[in-house]
Amino acid sequence: MTGHGHGHGHGHGHGVDAGADRRYLSGALALIVGFMAIEVVIGFIAQSLALISDAGHMLTDAMAIVFALIAMRIAAKPPQGGFTYGLKRAEIISAQINGITLLLLAVYFIYQGIARLITPPEVEGAFVVATGLAGIVVNLGATWLLSKANRSSLNVEGAYQHILNDLFAFIATTVAGAIVWWTGWARADAIAALVVAGLMLKAGWGLVRDSGRVFMEAAPAGMNPWDIGQKAAALENVSEVHDLHVWEVTSGYAALSAHILVEPGADCHAVRQAVERMLHDSYGIEHTTLQVDHAAPKLLTIGGESDHCADPHGPVHKSGDGL
Repeated sequence: MTGHGHGHGHGHGHGVDAGADRRYLSGALALIVGFMAIEVVIGFIAQSLALISDAGHMLTDAMAIVFALIAMRIAAKPPQGGFTYGLKRAEIISAQINGITLLLLAVYFIYQGIARLITPPEVEGAFVVATGLAGIVVNLGATWLLSKANRSSLNVEGAYQHILNDLFAFIATTVAGAIVWWTGWARADAIAALVVAGLMLKAGWGLVRDSGRVFMEAAPAGMNPWDIGQKAAALENVSEVHDLHVWEVTSGYAALSAHILVEPGADCHAVRQAVERMLHDSYGIEHTTLQVDHAAPKLLTIGGESDHCADPHGPVHKSGDGL
């Protein structure tokens, strides 16, 4: 007789602590917007590309935080209708937007920086140094606020990377301004802009890559589905594991489904509970959907493919294959 069991382990705390994180992000947004307005004016007065690039980056910082706040609110909505997971991936969309804007800004400032290396304009170094130092203080405050938020969320991490890169940008801008002020070498301003652009490329690519993994429903970084299948197949009374899928609904929210065949006569429910316990303890996976059936006796002797699934997906893990 064939037994069936479906286990669902629903984890908690998949999203961020919306109340606390919104306060941190709102405080950082106020600092960024206030200083950005001042920096734009001074950047044009001083004819500094480094300052203007910082101001442009700060605009994307503000946008990143706004997107993050909106995404948090959307992601907190409960599942309804066809959105059975709710709208949690709104946070991943926000992270993707933040990554793409960083990449686009980097390309623009690389172009402008190279142009200014060829034909450097006159730069008011004193204005650049004063504004850069003020920017460092503002961004230290904003970075500190965001560091207290839940950065396991790609959404929050996207906003944090924007602010952190802006802090690096102000440090580079201040150094460049000091060089221009003391030596008159205007190309230092363009070099600082290129350094900032390089940092933008690195942070932007990381966000696009990580959010892309979630959209493509890849296994969470550092989690090997093959190892999970082998470890599940090695559990007592498990004959075979196949159709194993593991993905992220949103950052920090891993989900897994699998078809597990149990040795004839074994307790399907006990096996399901053992698999769920292993997934939770070893991999931190709390949301599972497991189909558990008794294996037909012929599977134990012939070793053929499972006749439970006409079109199995992925590798088949059998008891005794070894880890």
